[in-house]
Amino acid sequence: MGGSGNGVFGWLYARAENLLAAMLATMFFAFLLQIAFRYLLNFPVGWTQELSVVMWIWMVLFGAAFVVREEEEIRFDLIYSAAGPRARRVMLLASAAALIALYGMSLPAVWSYVSFMKVESTAYLKIRFDWLYSIYVIFVVAVLVRYLWLSWNAVFGKAPEEVDPTKASSGV
Repeated sequence: MGGSGNGVFGWLYARAENLLAAMLATMFFAFLLQIAFRYLLNFPVGWTQELSVVMWIWMVLFGAAFVVREEEEIRFDLIYSAAGPRARRVMLLASAAALIALYGMSLPAVWSYVSFMKVESTAYLKIRFDWLYSIYVIFVVAVLVRYLWLSWNAVFGKAPEEVDPTKASSGV
C-alpha cells in the first residue's frame, strides 16, 4: 500500500508527494515573510508563524499517513533483519495488532476531542481548531487501514521483506 507503483495508487501517491511539497513551500515562504517583516520592515506579524506551525502539523501527519512508505518507517532493524521470514511475519502481526488495538481504541476519543474543538480558532488566521486538527483523525484512520492491510498481507500473502541496511534511504 503506498509507493511509487503504476495505476491509481501510484498516481495518488505522486499527488500526495506534490501536496506535501506544496505544504513545505508554503511553510518556507511564510518563514521568509516572517523574517522580512520582522527584520527588514520592523513590523512583526503573527500570522506567518501561525501558518508555519499549521503547515508543520499537517506536513508531519499527512506525510506519515500517505507518503512515508513501510520500508522507510523507523524500527529495530537489528532484531527484525536478523529474523527469518516466519519470525518477521509474527513480529509484524504482533506490532500491527498492538497498533490497531491502540489506535482503534483511541479513535472515538480523538473524534470527540477534534469535534469539540470547533469552539476555538487560531489567533491570527482564525482557522477553527477542528479543521486544523482534523488531520490527526485522517492520520489515525490511515494508520489503521495501513496496518490492517499489512496484517492481511502477512497472514495471506508473502512474508515481510528482509531489511537490507546497505539500501537504506533517508526516508524522504
